[in-house]
Amino acid sequence: MKHQLLEKIIRAAIEAGEAIMEVYATDFTVDLKSDNSPLTKADMMANAIITKVLETTSYPVVSEEGRPTSFHIRESWTRFWLVDPLDGTKEFVNRNGEFSVNIALVDNKKPVMGVIYAPVTDTLYFSDEEGAWKLEHAQGVVIVNGSISNLKLQSKQLPLQRITRDYTIVASRSHLNPETTEFINKTKREHDSIRIVSRGSSLKMCMIAEGHADVYPRFGLTSEWDTAAGHAIVTAAGGKVVQFENPDKELTYNSPDLQNPSFIAFPSPDTAQK
Repeated sequence: MKHQLLEKIIRAAIEAGEAIMEVYATDFTVDLKSDNSPLTKADMMANAIITKVLETTSYPVVSEEGRPTSFHIRESWTRFWLVDPLDGTKEFVNRNGEFSVNIALVDNKKPVMGVIYAPVTDTLYFSDEEGAWKLEHAQGVVIVNGSISNLKLQSKQLPLQRITRDYTIVASRSHLNPETTEFINKTKREHDSIRIVSRGSSLKMCMIAEGHADVYPRFGLTSEWDTAAGHAIVTAAGGKVVQFENPDKELTYNSPDLQNPSFIAFPSPDTAQK
């Protein structure tokens, strides 16, 4: 059953990515939502594709671009899908390629299955209770034989081998605020050699899961659909995503406002630069 669910959401992410790339190749227009965040045709097309697939499962769906469900209904849910059909719309609009499709299964407030698909690079990250994997040139593999056993055989299990000895901080490309700058400056005083990498969307979480970054700090509010899939993949790869103010507590999901507190993500201790 779990393999079937994972296959469904992987195929949904790939199909949504195809639709996103069709729009990406056009002279698309950009609308603004009530919070002044951008919205494009690609967001809505991806949402429709993913929602249609997830509605064939027995679990309800919460999506950034879907119809809101009030907390008095959601609070009784033990399992549900949490979706960002196009994470990094600002990156999409800026055409830098750093956007992704995010789908997570939340079970008792914890993300237990995650899929992140980066359409521009055709790279897929996915996780279940057995671990986390990275698959390059994903579209062809999924279309030809998308069984989970085959996908795992074709993929690299996370974390990957360490590629730099520098202490690496990955930060948001579009949300570098004073708190993040202060955190970076403090970290510089604690390590001899610091490397700072900017990434858009959930690709920051993917770097943590890979073991290619030592820390991802995020200050200020984010929505739960921004982090759930990445959180699932980081955890399955041996890492952690914890509250900044309370590092002993991991992020949890299905809060009344679907918002996260400030948090920090760390990779598996086996890959972290000391």
